[in-house]
Amino acid sequence: MTFDAAEVEQAIKRLTTADPVLGKVIRRVGDFALKTEKGGYEILVRSILSQQISIAAARTIRTRLQALLPSKKIRAKDIHALTDEQLQSVGVSQQKRTYLRDLTRCTLDGTICFRRLKSKADDEAIDELVQVKGIGRWTAQMYLMFSLGRLDVFAVGDLGIRNAMKSLYGLDKKPTIAELENIASIWAPHRSIASWYLWRANDQRAISSEYPV
Repeated sequence: MTFDAAEVEQAIKRLTTADPVLGKVIRRVGDFALKTEKGGYEILVRSILSQQISIAAARTIRTRLQALLPSKKIRAKDIHALTDEQLQSVGVSQQKRTYLRDLTRCTLDGTICFRRLKSKADDEAIDELVQVKGIGRWTAQMYLMFSLGRLDVFAVGDLGIRNAMKSLYGLDKKPTIAELENIASIWAPHRSIASWYLWRANDQRAISSEYPV
């Protein structure tokens, strides 16, 4: 799924007018360039592998994992066929092996259906995804945004978003969820677009960010 260019253009005009602070960020960053990715199972595998390690380390493990697979592509049936020893040999920790096994089981038995997720409301899709061990609300929200192209996702727990909002809006050291959600309410129903610009603001201002690999 891709973002509708006309809708994005209208959304950016409205966000710029409705929120002068965000408007400055939008003008500084430039065009909205978020692209969605296909392959639901693979995206979640990548999310699991990248937890608590560097981007470079996650990429190395993923490359080694793919080298073990017959098609060199990350598919549930092929991951299921790997032994724990094989997964360990490419750097997948015991905890992450548990997560991968559960994601693979849920995918193969239909507990998680990526085609079904496309037609579900945001909260329903999140509820389905968080059934998997190792998939929390933040990861599910990132999946909605980066894979399903949902336009109104606001991950209030995201460190990058919190840091950007704290800096841009002059908030206290530890702003409350209520404060952040109150500011973000004016962005609805295009909070994903606003979030993307906040992440880009992090890049430009060298603020720590936690958006996905």
